[in-house]
Amino acid sequence: MASSAVEYASVGGGSCSCCKKKGPGYATPLEAMSGPKEAILYTTCVYSGTGRQKPDYLATVDADPNSPTYSQVIHRLPVTHVGDELHHSGWNSCSSCHGDASASRRFLVLPSFMSSRIYVVDTQKNPKAPALHKVVEPEDIAQKTGLAFPHTSHCLASGDILVSCLGDKDGNAEGNGFLLLDSEFNVKGRWEKPGHSPLFGYDFWYQPRHKTMISSSLGAPATFTKGFDLQHVSDGLYGRHLHVYSWPDGELKQTMDLGNTGITPLEIRFLHDPSKDTGYVGCGLTSNMVRFFKTADGSWSHEVAISVQPLKVKNWILPEMPGLITDFLISLDDRYLYFVNWLHGDIRQYNIEDPKKPELTGQVWVGGLIQKGSTVVAEDENGNEKQFEVSEIKGNRLRGGPQMIQLSLDGKRLYVTNSLFSTWDRQFYPEMVEKGSHMLQIDVNTVSGGLAINPNYYVDFGQEPEGPALAHEMRYPGGDCTSDIWV
Repeated sequence: MASSAVEYASVGGGSCSCCKKKGPGYATPLEAMSGPKEAILYTTCVYSGTGRQKPDYLATVDADPNSPTYSQVIHRLPVTHVGDELHHSGWNSCSSCHGDASASRRFLVLPSFMSSRIYVVDTQKNPKAPALHKVVEPEDIAQKTGLAFPHTSHCLASGDILVSCLGDKDGNAEGNGFLLLDSEFNVKGRWEKPGHSPLFGYDFWYQPRHKTMISSSLGAPATFTKGFDLQHVSDGLYGRHLHVYSWPDGELKQTMDLGNTGITPLEIRFLHDPSKDTGYVGCGLTSNMVRFFKTADGSWSHEVAISVQPLKVKNWILPEMPGLITDFLISLDDRYLYFVNWLHGDIRQYNIEDPKKPELTGQVWVGGLIQKGSTVVAEDENGNEKQFEVSEIKGNRLRGGPQMIQLSLDGKRLYVTNSLFSTWDRQFYPEMVEKGSHMLQIDVNTVSGGLAINPNYYVDFGQEPEGPALAHEMRYPGGDCTSDIWV
């Protein structure tokens, strides 16, 4: 999911009049690749759903290899309530108005998925020890908009914040839509025009020069928050559509039905080059990367670009196991695409210099249900059983499967955590819920392609002071390839 985007220029549209002096972010995606190396990461960590009655927290993780606390949690900021389920995060400002000297990438926005509370964290006063700035209460959001279950937050060049919400307070999909907060994080209302809400909600992304925003669709919160049930797919309770909006006025212009190849389209990304009119969405349950693109008549179309075949398995809940693509991202030079298979356990790297024909250039196994030592085994076409070799890191067996990923600005380091959502974590990886999750770093070959686990980097959230925690999305203070869009 994860993920922050920006507006074409302002809520009213047009070019960014403030972009005359140097401000947050970078002038271009390629310039961003020369930005400073990450020294810390902010990571949302969850106790909700684990049985440990503690508030979730934002962890500060040391990523500086020259530091004595390298690959350790150096600060924890607990939120104010128990049971929030922190999930994604986003910035209040980014490269959308790089020329605005008055703008600052200062506040990290933390939507709480289960409570519908939104926390705002000040990272500027002490970047290594951020502090709580404000709390947007769910009652205020529901009263003014009818929205609940906030997921993705996006910074707008106007200073406003846009947040996708997946339903109403009762978890009904019919109540989903987009929440607009002002620069002081007060509730302004809904972003989309009345009657233009999507069928289901989840993630969204902009391509400002094409005056388009496209959103994806998971399903009804009342359905998936209880765990996965295959019957719910047959009952049509999970999404398979992309919703195309005019930007910035919020009119639903087109709905693309991805069919049975695109069930549960989750994270969505355009290419970083603002002139490009193509991008991808990762479809979880069908494990396809679908490319979407603008056609000659100005409408949008789609095609399957990458397909991860399900594995025939024994000793599991189903006879076949999907990869379950839950997160992906694109390098800032639009050369490589990375995605995870949460159930299979691998991370993949594809060259997408030809967006129509991605080529697999790297793959590494960092967990999953079919690793050696598991009770689950896969079968090849000849009936031979197989399991995947997964390396131990600093003597630790890797739990769970790769879930959230974040790429360094230069594209050379890929960070990965392994918690998806506490209910699903408990259903598919109960050991991870009991023992906690971890963060890894993957070394990336950006010349010819290739992935390798960094044996010196292992952040163990199983040893947290308040008990084992589940780690989710990661952000860098200076921005990253899933937080900025260029106008």
